[in-house]
Amino acid sequence: MKIHEYQAKELLRKFGVVTPRGIPCFSVEEALKAYETLGGAVAVVKAQIHAGGRGKGGGVKVAKNAQEFSTFVNQIMGMQLVTHQTGPEGQKVRRLLIEEGADIRKELYIGMVVDRGTQRVALMASSEGGMDIEEVAAHTPEKIHTVFIDPMAGLTDAQADDVSAKIGVPTELIAQSRVLLQGLYHAFDETDASLAEINPMVVTGDGRVVALDAKMNFDSNALYRHPEITALRDLDEEDPAEIAASKFDLSYISLDGNIGCLVNGAGLAMATMDITKLYGGSPANFLDVGGGATTEKVTEAFKLMLANPHVEAILVNIFGGIMRCDVIATGVVEAARQVKLSVPLVVRLEGTNVELGKQILAESGLPIISASNMADAAEKVVKAARG
Repeated sequence: MKIHEYQAKELLRKFGVVTPRGIPCFSVEEALKAYETLGGAVAVVKAQIHAGGRGKGGGVKVAKNAQEFSTFVNQIMGMQLVTHQTGPEGQKVRRLLIEEGADIRKELYIGMVVDRGTQRVALMASSEGGMDIEEVAAHTPEKIHTVFIDPMAGLTDAQADDVSAKIGVPTELIAQSRVLLQGLYHAFDETDASLAEINPMVVTGDGRVVALDAKMNFDSNALYRHPEITALRDLDEEDPAEIAASKFDLSYISLDGNIGCLVNGAGLAMATMDITKLYGGSPANFLDVGGGATTEKVTEAFKLMLANPHVEAILVNIFGGIMRCDVIATGVVEAARQVKLSVPLVVRLEGTNVELGKQILAESGLPIISASNMADAAEKVVKAARG
C-alpha cells in the first residue's frame, strides 16, 4: 500500500524526522489560504499522486511571489500528470502539498528497503540526491553506500554517522543527520513499511538537515496491525478493478494484453502468463482466485476480466488440490452463465476429480474449449483470441 508525500511526512515527524512546514490542500481555495498561513514569499506547489517523477512532469513548482503561486496552483490542481511511473494516461491531481521554500545547499539521497538476501533492512545512501536512484546505480554505483541493519541493535550511532560522512553531510551536522536516519529506521520498522525514501534529504543554508521529500510504502499483509495507516489509503490512486477484486479476496493486477487469465495460486498464475507469452499471446491481467475458488469468486473474477474492453478470450487454468476439479468446473459453468460470456473460454483442469470436472464442462452446453495441458491451453487461447 502507498501513501502520499504529505501523509508520509506527517508520519515521519512523529519519529523525529525534520520536514519543511507544509499544508495539504484539496482545492485551489485551500491552497491560496495555505500560502497566506505559511507567510513567506517563496512557496512550493507539489502535486500529490502515487508516482515518482512529479517534478519532471510539471507537478512540482517553486513560486517566488503570490502571483506565481496562484498561477501554479491553478495549473497543477486537476491536471492529468504524466510521469515515467504513471504511464501515458497519467494520473489526475486531486491533492496538493503547499510547503515553505528551502535554502538548499546540498541534496542527498536516503532510502530503506527489506533486503531478502540478508533478511535485514537495508539503508541506502548517496551524495546524488534529487536524482532517480536507478540512474545513480546504473552510472555511478560507487556513490551508493549500503548498510544492513541488525534488527536487534537497530541503526547504531556509528553506522548513521559513518554513512552520513560518506555522502557528504558536513561534520557539524552529523548529529542532526543521525537523528533523521534513526527516526526513519524506527518509522520503517514500527509501521511494517516495505519502502521508505527521502529524496532529497537536504542541507540548508541555515545549517539544518531536512527531509525535503518523503515516500513510504507498506506491506499489505501487515496492515491489519495498522488501522491508522489503512485509513490513509487513497482509492482515487488505485485501479478500480483492483479495488473491486480486493472486496472478494481476489489478487488482481491489470495488464495491457487481450487474454484474461483466471488461475488458482500465484506461482501457477505467473507460469500461465509466461506460457501464454511463449505462444504469442499477451495476458490482460494477473488473477489469482486462491485455494477457495467458489462460484461467487469465479463469477466476480469473470466480471472483472470482462469489464476490460480489450479482453478477447479467457483462459482458466486450475490445479485442483484441496479444491476439487468438479467443484471448480461447476463454478466456472455457473459463472459463465451468469455473466453471459461473449468471448471464447479455454479451460484446463488438473488434479482431484479432474475427469468429473471435465465431464461437467462437456455437458454444460456452453461453448467451452477444453485443453489437456498448459501448452495446449495456451495455444488454443491465443488462437481463439485471434479469431
